[in-house]
Amino acid sequence: MTKTLKTNIAIALFLLAAIADIYAIITANEIIETYAKPMLLTLLAVVYLAAATKPNFWYVLGMFFCFLGDVLLMFKGAEFFMYGIGAFLIAHIIYIKITSKFLQNELTSKMITSALPFVFFFALLMYMIYPNLGEMLWPVAVYGIVISTFGSVAFLNYRGNKTTENLWLFIGAIIFIFSDSLIALNKFYEPNEIYGVSIMITYILAQFLICKAMIVKSTQK
Repeated sequence: MTKTLKTNIAIALFLLAAIADIYAIITANEIIETYAKPMLLTLLAVVYLAAATKPNFWYVLGMFFCFLGDVLLMFKGAEFFMYGIGAFLIAHIIYIKITSKFLQNELTSKMITSALPFVFFFALLMYMIYPNLGEMLWPVAVYGIVISTFGSVAFLNYRGNKTTENLWLFIGAIIFIFSDSLIALNKFYEPNEIYGVSIMITYILAQFLICKAMIVKSTQK
C-alpha cells in the first residue's frame, strides 16, 4: 500500500468520524458520539503519521492532549470540564512552542501588531461572559490568554513567511479560537442549541487545517 493511499484512507475515515459526530450532536445520539468523538483526533493522528515525511513528536503530543480534552469534555460535571480545559491548555502551549520554532528572527517589530486583534477579541469576549464566570474567572482567563497567544504567534509566523502552509496554520488557529469562544458563550453567556454543532464543525476544521500545515512543514526539515 502506497503512502498516498494510506493517507487518503485515513482522511476518509477521519471525515466519516467527523460526519458521525456532527450527526450525533444534531440528533442527540450519545451512543454514536461516545464512539465518534474519541476517533476524531485518533484518526487525524493517523493521517499525520501516514503523510508526514518526518513526524514532529511535539505535534503528536499536542494532538494527544486534544484527544484527552475531547474525552474529558464528554462527561458531565464541573470537574471534568476543568480537566478538559486543562488538557486543551497544555495542547495549545505545545502548539505555541511548535509555531514559535517557525518564526523568523527579524519579526520582533511585528509582535505587538500581530497580537492586537487577538487581545481585542479576548477582551470583548471576557467583557461578555465576566458576570457569569464566578470561580471560573481565572481558569477561563488563563486559557483565553494562552489560545490568544497561539493565534498571535500563528499570525506573526504568516506575516513573516506568507506560504500556503503558514496560512493554513493561521486560519486553523483563528477557527480554533472561534470554536472555543462559542464554548464560552454557550456555557457562560447565552446557551443555545446551535452552538453544539457550530463548535464541532469549527473544531474539526481547525484541527484539520493545522494538521495539513504540519504535514507540509514535515517535508521542510
